[in-house]
Amino acid sequence: MNILLLVVVGFIIGTVVITFGGGGAAFYLGILTTVFGLGPASAAATSLVTSFPSLLIGSYSYFRLHKIKLRIAWQMIIFAVPAVVVGSLISPYIPVKIYSYIIGGILAVLGVQTLFSRQTSHNNANRWLAPVYGVISGLMVGIGGLSGGGPVVAGLLVMGSDMVTAAATSSLVLVVMTATGLIFHLSAGNVDWSVGLGLMAGAILGSFLAPVLLGKLDPQKFTKYVKPIMGVLLVVMGIFTALK
Repeated sequence: MNILLLVVVGFIIGTVVITFGGGGAAFYLGILTTVFGLGPASAAATSLVTSFPSLLIGSYSYFRLHKIKLRIAWQMIIFAVPAVVVGSLISPYIPVKIYSYIIGGILAVLGVQTLFSRQTSHNNANRWLAPVYGVISGLMVGIGGLSGGGPVVAGLLVMGSDMVTAAATSSLVLVVMTATGLIFHLSAGNVDWSVGLGLMAGAILGSFLAPVLLGKLDPQKFTKYVKPIMGVLLVVMGIFTALK
């Protein structure tokens, strides 16, 4: 497979992953299944491997920019990690076709959620959402090999964060969850390294670029214009994955 193509695709996706706080990592799964022809289980494992380094770099960059809400991030992590473990343990027993339906459904739901979520003012009453979205994200990582960033970002938006702050905080949550999921998915030997290494190289390059770009954008305008695009693309990928 053309290594240059893999690096370019990885760069684009890596930039999207960090820009959307990992929510864009769902694009990995859609592209791996629809473009590169990987099976659901292999795509799940490969997506985690290729996204982890870029998430780690992006999270560190956001931390240096003081964009991460550390308290909320750790609230989500505490509830997400056990959910990752449970999801990873049951995923090998899910039939391939059902696996495709689950992944496609998750992608589509994320898209709809992104399209119709609304930002509200931050207050103490809605902070209970952090554990809920943490559990949902953890199950997505464990079962589907997704980053779990969609529910994390959506929850942060509901709790009053702008898109830039949500992306930054989500990146820290996803570093911990993805690392947990990798332990289980790597042991199953489902990673397609011929595809994964090229994508990983490109994604790492993209992870350096995204925080710099986001630091120069108006958070409110960015949220307004980018959310609909992300939502539509996720829905389309979800449909294609489910019908594959």
